[in-house]
Amino acid sequence: MRAMIFAAGLGTRLKPWTDHHPKALAMVNGKSLLQRNIEYLQTFGIREVVVNVHHFADQIEEAVRANNGWGSRVFISDEREEVLETGGGLCKARHFLEDQSVFLTMNADILTNLNLHHFLEAHSVSRALVTLAVMQRESSRQLLFDRQLHLRGWRNQKTGEEKGEVMEGDFSGESLRELAFSGMACYKPEIFHFMPPGLKFSLTDFFLEIAPHHPVFAFEHTGDTLLDVGSEEKLKLAEAIISAAKN
Repeated sequence: MRAMIFAAGLGTRLKPWTDHHPKALAMVNGKSLLQRNIEYLQTFGIREVVVNVHHFADQIEEAVRANNGWGSRVFISDEREEVLETGGGLCKARHFLEDQSVFLTMNADILTNLNLHHFLEAHSVSRALVTLAVMQRESSRQLLFDRQLHLRGWRNQKTGEEKGEVMEGDFSGESLRELAFSGMACYKPEIFHFMPPGLKFSLTDFFLEIAPHHPVFAFEHTGDTLLDVGSEEKLKLAEAIISAAKN
């Protein structure tokens, strides 16, 4: 199977590094985020990876070439002309993924020990169109799920803004669970039948749009390690955690 790593973003939270480099090449204890995630996927037998590029795209392509994909076959999805956000980026990479029986996506700026075998098994058993990896953790943005872990909405904890069915649905007094998205998702290739081609859009908004009519479920992995390395402070924290784990 194949996975896609979203690496096209501008990485504004990771300045000043991203003034001159793509965030996917930010270093954590001698290895770039991109290398670490490619090697993470390899531990679960995934050795074909799509990487989308925009911000300092040449640097990512050169790093992949110079390191022979760190042992994986890496396909580049080129977004040099315009960054397409996660939804548009996935659509553009469709030809790399639509012939797979199942595929994964992950953000370049996360590090995790989530067991992908368990994730894929849960996706298969539920027969979901999309399965989202989620955790109980502090985050200003939370996804909302019913008792069956079916996606029902999204909430910004700081502003109170809500999206999805939660805004209009009657859940008969049911308390929806708040879980934070872990930046990883598992898909059936049929997902492409519902995606608007050639547009720039957010996958989160797309998931909320299709969830009332199609099975979009959660896979909860609370207790696993998840490091969001999207800022300079979080990068230093990741280095400290990885160094401590080695000792």
